[in-house]
Parts: sequence; structure tokens; C-alpha cells
Amino acid sequence: MVRVPSRSLTLEEFLQLPETEPASEYIDGRILQKLMPQGKHSAIQTELAAAVSGVLRSRRIARAFSELRCTFGGRSTVPDISVFVWERIARDERDAVANVFWMAPDWTVEILSPDQSQTRVVKNILHCLKHDTQMGWLIDPDEQTVFVYRPGQLPEAFEEPETPLPVPVFAEEFSLTVGELFAWLQD
Repeated sequence: MVRVPSRSLTLEEFLQLPETEPASEYIDGRILQKLMPQGKHSAIQTELAAAVSGVLRSRRIARAFSELRCTFGGRSTVPDISVFVWERIARDERDAVANVFWMAPDWTVEILSPDQSQTRVVKNILHCLKHDTQMGWLIDPDEQTVFVYRPGQLPEAFEEPETPLPVPVFAEEFSLTVGELFAWLQD
């Protein structure tokens, strides 16, 4: 177990700490540990990341990453799923996917877990939108609702099973309905 220092740390000091399990995030000068994902959260996260990458990665349009640390705008957060358009995927000197992403994702997805603060998760989505993220999803498995956030627009709630979920423009080849998303909890 990693001990979190009692004094406040800078972002640079935070990034020097060993990773925790589950991940810790640096938000507004504070270190906050994420909750351990539970069954519904894990099922949706695994299936959605694979589905998005399955459609977009083969065409070199975008790629979905689970639990990827993204550091930008004075914060270091770990969205449940971060989707980056192909040209923005951080690369190392060998042109492989880099370990460090110093940018906001193009599409961020958070999945609400029991006892998780919806306010904290929404704040992370809003922070992403302020830093050029094109869309954010907040998935609530218990309510079977998806909240969609776009820059400069009011959030929208989607809960009817046959309703197609909005996706960013770059991901228009990917389609998913509310019902298909939550059917992953039944399989």
C-alpha cells in the first residue's frame, strides 16, 4: 500500500509517486483514489473499450484505452475509457504507444460505480471538455442511463433502449444503442 503524503504536493511531485491500485488522481492539488471497479462497471468498461477499438482501430481512426492516465490542465486523471484519434495517440521513440499521455482524450467515458461521487466524475468530464475533448459520456449502470456531455451544450440523458447514442464526429462509424450497451450486463 502506498502512503499518500499528508502535505499538499505539486503535480510534478504527484507524478513521481508509485502508482496505486486502484489509481489515484491529482485534482485541484489533492490526491484522490478512485474506487475499485465492481462487476457492472467492469463489464461495461471491458466491452465498450473493445467495441470502440474494434470498429475504429482497424481503420486507424481512433483507439480506446482503459484506465489510461491523462495529465493536462494541472490535473492527472484516469478516465475509465479514453479514446484518442489516431494522429493524437502519444508515441515513443520507436513509434509504439507511449506510456505517458500529456493531453486530454478526444472522447472520455466514465462509468459510475456504487458509492462513487457523481459530482467528482462530472467535474472530470467538464475538465476534459475545457481542454478540447469532443465528447464525454457518463454511464450509470444502475439507472441504465447515459449522460452525454459536449462542449458548450447542456448535457443530455439517454435511457430508451432503442435510442442510438451520440458519438463524436470522428467515431461516426461506431454505433451503439442504449439497449445494446446495457445488454452487456445480461450476457
